[in-house]
Amino acid sequence: MHQPDILPAVIAGPLLRRLEPQRLVIWLVGSRALPLCLRLQLPQGEALNIPLDATHCQIVPVGRHAVIHLIDVELSDALPQDEVIGYDLIVDGIGIAQWAPHLLYADATTPSFVLHSRINHLVHGSCRKPHHRADEGLLCVDRLLAEARTPLERPALLMMSGDQVYADDVAGPMLRAIHALIARLGLFDELLEGAVVDDSVSLYGHRASYYHRADLLPALDSNETLRERFFGGVKKPIFTSSTADNHLVTFAEVIAMYLLVWSPTPWTLITPQPPQLSAQEQLRYAREQVQIDQFRTGLPGVARVFAHLSTLMIFDDHDITDDWNLSAQWEQTAYGHPFSKRIIGNALLAYLLCQGWGNQPQVFDELLSQTQALTGQAQGNHLEAAAQDDLLEALLKFQQWHYVLPTTPALVVLDTRTRRWRSEFTLKQPSGLLDWEALSELQQELLDHPSAIIVSPAPIFGVKLIETVQKVFSWCGFPLLVDAENWMAHRGAAQVILNIFRHSRTPGNYVILSGDVHYSFVYQVLIRHRNGGPRIWQITSSGIKNEFPPRLLEWFDRLNRWLYSPRSPLNWFTRRRTMQVVPYIPEHAEAGERLWNSAGIGQVFFNEQGQPDEIYQHNADGKPRTKMLVPES
Repeated sequence: MHQPDILPAVIAGPLLRRLEPQRLVIWLVGSRALPLCLRLQLPQGEALNIPLDATHCQIVPVGRHAVIHLIDVELSDALPQDEVIGYDLIVDGIGIAQWAPHLLYADATTPSFVLHSRINHLVHGSCRKPHHRADEGLLCVDRLLAEARTPLERPALLMMSGDQVYADDVAGPMLRAIHALIARLGLFDELLEGAVVDDSVSLYGHRASYYHRADLLPALDSNETLRERFFGGVKKPIFTSSTADNHLVTFAEVIAMYLLVWSPTPWTLITPQPPQLSAQEQLRYAREQVQIDQFRTGLPGVARVFAHLSTLMIFDDHDITDDWNLSAQWEQTAYGHPFSKRIIGNALLAYLLCQGWGNQPQVFDELLSQTQALTGQAQGNHLEAAAQDDLLEALLKFQQWHYVLPTTPALVVLDTRTRRWRSEFTLKQPSGLLDWEALSELQQELLDHPSAIIVSPAPIFGVKLIETVQKVFSWCGFPLLVDAENWMAHRGAAQVILNIFRHSRTPGNYVILSGDVHYSFVYQVLIRHRNGGPRIWQITSSGIKNEFPPRLLEWFDRLNRWLYSPRSPLNWFTRRRTMQVVPYIPEHAEAGERLWNSAGIGQVFFNEQGQPDEIYQHNADGKPRTKMLVPES
């Protein structure tokens, strides 16, 4: 057993989260509760030292040697805007240059940030799968920051719009690293109800723990849908093959995953070796190991981005589990069994602590108190099962994951996962992405803003052909096969969101930022027969480290242009027939392509009216950035 005193003080972070002139929110994980001091280096030369006592820093232990810290500092005097502010976190008298030199850019002695007076430009993306063969899109942001010569050349923020982790699609070598890190940091164990194994320790050591987690479900006929839902590796014939056979189960597994995908430091603490596997599994493990090793080499640059750029987040399904809350039937099955309910709840608790908390700390006070009570009283390193279930029950009912930033333009981030508009006709049909109440709140939020940026993990205006294919599968009773989750899949939600755009008091300019789909595109949307009506831009960037099968996307793109050309009568059968959708052309596209298939990151520049001036997709493979071009006519 390693001695705790040789663990580094900081395991992951700092991540800059919500930054405002009078408020700074910063996240990090220590190997113990850390004595911290925040030092701000202001442009005029004076330094500001802020000791981080309990009023400025909340902690949640997640293991014997792992403590999440959320620094939330409110300042009486506003910090200067549009200027570089250096900062340091002093731990035991030592600054970042000593305890995390990989976080510094050339010649800098500390990390820094810029508070923009308006959102002049931002970067955004989603879908970062560690073992995907694509290169790391967040390193595009690292290069942008390294090359920025003036404060305003830095983006105002990084918006990560879903699938920051893949809790349901984990490579064997990543799962092995997760288990090694759980042991190294003493992450909390838990009891499991409704599984073949009784607790987390038995799970990690079970022969089915790698590539066969379906076998850990009780072998009852009635659980067949549960097996399919979580571990079945259901083949999706149109889009992807879902590989859920290493689905994360425990709270400790998901916490370890976050640490391993956001920081290079945890990797230096472990030396995972392959488990016992069949010959075929050994080949798969070796293939995945190549991708995981490559992913690991990019982590210092990724951590550097998080230490310099305000990063905001919202979940999509893979942060929790594939097709999360897709339909009323899905919810009945998944929440009707203690084991699957625990799996979802654990991932959501880890999301709260690692993502949600930093977006808007004040709404989580009650959940945080409950979490601190649970993890602060772990008996012999085990979480108390009844208290854990009570907390997860509260989490699953929680309805304030969405948030609004009072920026210019306003940034409105939607929760399209937990406030679903369930189908009234058949439980199998896909639910609407927001229910009536949530849509009404959205409309109130947008009233009288001249312009707004809406973050919707799934595109509001997607590719018509793909939405039609999803609709056909839903009609046939197979929505799970094709991820039939789009705004137009539910009549009520589609009608209301389109009506919001038509409302005379909602913004004249909307920019919708989305991800989810593993390709990138830009549409300008105009409301027919209405002069001076709102102008809408749908800007989709996906994935950060994920791509669509290239040949398949090529065919979808081509067929979509043929079947839904502006003069096509098929347009009259779509819910958006009152709107004219004008696709932008990717600069390096071949022969009329409208969909761009390359891992990377999106970048949007805004003018004074909040309209997108220039839109780029930065390509992770190192090719020149791709500008999205307005069509000539």
